[in-house]
Amino acid sequence: MPSSHTPRRIVSLQPSATVILAAIRELDRVVACTKYCADVVPEITLRPRIILADSWTASAEQIIAAQPDLVIASVPYQEKAVIEILKSGARFLGFAPKTLADVYTDIAVIAGAVGASDRGEGVIVFMQQQIEQVRARTAGLPRPRVFCEEWGKPLIASQAWVAELVEAAGGEFLGAPGRQISVEDVARMDPDITVAAWCGAGDRVPLEKIVSDRKWQGTRAARTSRVYCIRDEHLNTPAPTLLRGLDALAFAIHPELFAGTEGIRRITSVSSSTAADLSR
Repeated sequence: MPSSHTPRRIVSLQPSATVILAAIRELDRVVACTKYCADVVPEITLRPRIILADSWTASAEQIIAAQPDLVIASVPYQEKAVIEILKSGARFLGFAPKTLADVYTDIAVIAGAVGASDRGEGVIVFMQQQIEQVRARTAGLPRPRVFCEEWGKPLIASQAWVAELVEAAGGEFLGAPGRQISVEDVARMDPDITVAAWCGAGDRVPLEKIVSDRKWQGTRAARTSRVYCIRDEHLNTPAPTLLRGLDALAFAIHPELFAGTEGIRRITSVSSSTAADLSR
């Protein structure tokens, strides 16, 4: 039974918070969430829940209607969305993770808020162990140079936690995490592997088109057809879901060691308009 001082009605405005609550077995407290939460936590749909706007477009009216005693949100924020959350009058937990250490802290904070600190610690330890196991398997191997992007226009490199996962998977992350970069600079870096995980795009990044439009055909990644799309939610959801992204990165970087996994798709050829799904 929940104690009297822990929230019983949580509004989750970010999929990462919903993933964390599911991982610590406290999903029943979620009375409202965004439509994007179901992409990473399908079980959220097993019973009716209010669907509302996310951290970018939050509505005080929607939040109030859910009658929460805690609202959880995370970046990216829009200033007016934060104002709407505060106007709702509910307690508010806001996160802005950048690194894996931040993700672990967010898990601990959410778990502590619902009185599940031990389960939160268990999730953190499990994530750390899985990442270290992959790191140990790739120790001493050649480190292919990897460019990962979280957005295409403008071109933005993936976040710092993705850079950490790339390093654990035996690669060298190119560029400054979370920063805008030009297509010309990426071409000059000549990555061995290119990974696109666009926010909100799922697995629908048009790999052949971006290589062609950006004139990346001459890069080593394109010449060897090592251009991949990894599902958005597997790399851009700062939660235990990142372990799926780690599996995909490990396969992309060291396929001789790691088996194919769901959520990764590879370009078929630089000139082809059809991509092959490597999860099959």
